[in-house]
Amino acid sequence: MSSNAPPITPARFVAALPDLPLSSLHAKAAELRNSIAHLEASNDQLRPFADEGDIDCADAIRENEEVMTRMRERIVLLKTEVEGRGFLWDHGATDINGKEPGEEDLDTANGDVTSEAGNQGVNGRLGRVGRGGGSLSDEELARRLRERMEVDEEEGLHL
Repeated sequence: MSSNAPPITPARFVAALPDLPLSSLHAKAAELRNSIAHLEASNDQLRPFADEGDIDCADAIRENEEVMTRMRERIVLLKTEVEGRGFLWDHGATDINGKEPGEEDLDTANGDVTSEAGNQGVNGRLGRVGRGGGSLSDEELARRLRERMEVDEEEGLHL
């Protein structure tokens, strides 16, 4: 690690999440994804030297991989918090292996993708929020409208 301070534990990270506004959770996820992208680029630059036997570069790659694993775990924790509040995680959240939920269940044929759940997309994409030009299925749109129109006894109508 580049500093002597140990990383925050997952338990402490999770404990801090309920106090944060939704926008901060999404911003943190974006920040973590950006950091992962930079570490991956760094590893790509270091790899040729590590392959030639440079031990320091090999150690740096290994350290970066450990950091990226922790960051991916944090993204999953952020996703869990957002969904636990009743909101959709709609911006390409990934699991600790860098895959989107359900990605391993996809059947690909002739450019169309169908999941085992029966959701079919166009040109290899599922009808997820934030994908494919922002189009939603009729069922998803109706569900979202119903959620927004529900009346909360204490806070009134949410539009």
